[in-house]
Amino acid sequence: MSFTDRLLLWFHIGFVIFAIGPVTIATMSTPRYIRTRNLVVLRYLSRMTRIFGAASLGVLLFGIIGGQSLHEMTKSWVTASMTLFVVALVMLVLIMRDQHRAIVALEGVEVPVVSGSSGQPAAPDPTGAKDDEPGPPEPPSAASSEPQGAPVATVERGRIASLAGVVSLIWLVILILMVWNSH
Repeated sequence: MSFTDRLLLWFHIGFVIFAIGPVTIATMSTPRYIRTRNLVVLRYLSRMTRIFGAASLGVLLFGIIGGQSLHEMTKSWVTASMTLFVVALVMLVLIMRDQHRAIVALEGVEVPVVSGSSGQPAAPDPTGAKDDEPGPPEPPSAASSEPQGAPVATVERGRIASLAGVVSLIWLVILILMVWNSH
C-alpha cells in the first residue's frame, strides 16, 4: 500500500470517527430532550446533526477515492457498504426534518408558571379557595391538560428514536463489512 493510499485510508477513518460518532450521539440524544421539552439543547442537537451529517459525506468521498485507488470498487461488499451509507444519509435527512418539526411544535407549547424556589410548576388548587368565583373548581379541559405541540413532538420523538436506531445499525453493518473484508 502506497503512502497516498494510506493517507486516503486515514482520512476515511478520521471522518468516520469525527463525523459519524457525533452525529450518532446527536440523533440518539434528541428524543430525551424532546421529552423534557428542552428547546436550547434540542436546537443545539439539531445544528449538530446538520453539521456532522454534512461532514459524514467525507466518509463516503474518501471511501470512494480510496476504493478506486485500491481497485476494490467492483467488490460486492464495497457496493453494499456504499448503498447502505446512502440509505443512512437519506434517513439522516428525515431525522433532521423531524428534529425541525419537533422544535417548531415545542416552540408553540406554553410553559407552566413556576411557583416558589423549588422550580416545580404551580399545581392547581383542588379546593378552589383561590378562584375568583366561589364554588368547586372546574375540571381541567382535555385541551389544557396537555400542551398543544406535545402530541406532534411525541410523534417526532418516536420517529427520531426509531430512525436513529436504524441508522446506527446500518453503520454497524458497514463497519462489520469493512473489518471483515479488509486485507
